[in-house]
Amino acid sequence: MCMRFIIAFIIYLLLIFPLNLSFAEEFVMLKNSKVNVRYGPSFEYPIKYIYLKKNLPVKIIDKKENFRRIIDHKHNSGWIHTSQLKKSSSIILTENQFIFTKPTKFSKPVAVAEKGKLILLKKCKKNWCKISIEDISGWILFDKFWGKLPN
Repeated sequence: MCMRFIIAFIIYLLLIFPLNLSFAEEFVMLKNSKVNVRYGPSFEYPIKYIYLKKNLPVKIIDKKENFRRIIDHKHNSGWIHTSQLKKSSSIILTENQFIFTKPTKFSKPVAVAEKGKLILLKKCKKNWCKISIEDISGWILFDKFWGKLPN
């Protein structure tokens, strides 16, 4: 009798307070070089601020119809229409990283990518990714970054 009561009570709580389980972090990036971020999930809401950085990675923290609430690496948040977002293939470095000619620490370092740099990923093997920054391309071992590496 007591066990039935406990189970019924748990089911009752789940119906009143449904769980919003999201096990995977969802990162996307900005599709355009000018993207409006709004106070709410509609074009009716005023613009909070404007991003002027194409391919900037952002994390989705909420969804409502065709709008996504995002947060960036500086903890700014707001709502963006889904037409302004695309699948992520970029990250932001949180520490300086060496760029190597091959995906091994024993290869020749080509340059240093600085903290805060936006990195476009071409392909990844484990934690090594082939990248391009302006005129430089090479491999970086990613362990200190904001975003999500492709699988």
